[in-house]
Amino acid sequence: MRGESTVAQGKTVAESRTEMTELVLPGDSNQLGNIFGGRIMYWVDMAAAMAANRHAGRVAVTASIDSVEFLHPIRIGEVVHLIAQVNWVGRTSMEVGVDVYGENMDTGERKKTSTAFLTFVALSQTGQPVEVPPLILRTPEEEERFHAAEARRQERLKKKQKASRL
Repeated sequence: MRGESTVAQGKTVAESRTEMTELVLPGDSNQLGNIFGGRIMYWVDMAAAMAANRHAGRVAVTASIDSVEFLHPIRIGEVVHLIAQVNWVGRTSMEVGVDVYGENMDTGERKKTSTAFLTFVALSQTGQPVEVPPLILRTPEEEERFHAAEARRQERLKKKQKASRL
């Protein structure tokens, strides 16, 4: 089965890296000419899903999305660049980080506009969680992102436990 032979050997962060580029059109924006936050979130989820699927070697579905902050507006006619990669891997789940940049095509100026962290779970053909390959870390930055993702995971678990008690 596709992906099963790679579980033991692992995959690098680079193997999951996904880049998307989108043009902001009038239908993507509000009355002020700024892109809808929901459109950015849609693209973030798509880029993250591709990265998770690449790492798992199979379908992976969104389990959660951490907070998304919009640092700068992206305007009609500008280009959105999304860069997604797997930051952390558990037994069946993965955290994917997505950085979003807006680019003014006239000036070439590029600004980071958002960062999001999403958790995905790899599924079998019958919809059951399945193991994913370990993550091979090759750089200090990848190790730093891995440890930061572990801390976010612990916070998510605490929130989930708290919510289940309510």
